[in-house]
Amino acid sequence: MLLIFTKASCYVPLKILSIEDGTVLKSFNHLLHRNKKVDFIEQFNEKLLVKQENENLQILDVRNSELTKVSRTEFMTPSAFIFLYENQLFLTFRNRTVAVWNFRGELVTSFEDHLLWHPDCNTNNIYITSDHDLIISYCKADSDDPLSEGTAGSINISNILTGKCLSKVKATNAITRSSCNCSTGCGARSCKSKRVQTSRIRSSVSEALDD
Repeated sequence: MLLIFTKASCYVPLKILSIEDGTVLKSFNHLLHRNKKVDFIEQFNEKLLVKQENENLQILDVRNSELTKVSRTEFMTPSAFIFLYENQLFLTFRNRTVAVWNFRGELVTSFEDHLLWHPDCNTNNIYITSDHDLIISYCKADSDDPLSEGTAGSINISNILTGKCLSKVKATNAITRSSCNCSTGCGARSCKSKRVQTSRIRSSVSEALDD
């Protein structure tokens, strides 16, 4: 567990504690750029991620003090993180886009069709499978038109390691009486075509999860 204390002018005091008994495992000061706001300080096992406003990302290995820097032009402050413990990777969310990084500061995955619906995403809108291999999100149905707000979105299922979109469930699958292909007077509630389409939606999601 990471304890972050009130920062001084050019450093922030940190302590790493054992979650089992509270023993202090390491206590140190991490140097900061003077008069620059701290965007975030995050811990993932032995790695510490530190980012200040308009500065490079720092990835510190607290075991040996090895420091890796990622250019501020390559890594910009995200609105949210998800750490993938199974894969030793982490997801970042910024301006509707998702990216996967490793702790060497390398971009692992960019997604081919996974433009998030909400501009300022938080992790409550994201589902990651227990194997950390798939991400399921509510996305823009047409990723080629990111500014279109009027149309309904889609639920996209993508592979985290490849970025490939495995399945997309659009919210435009509802059947109206005027577009129904059943016999006259079937009624929207009892429409067989609606049940067939619902079945197809469920199948597409199941197939993606099976893959």
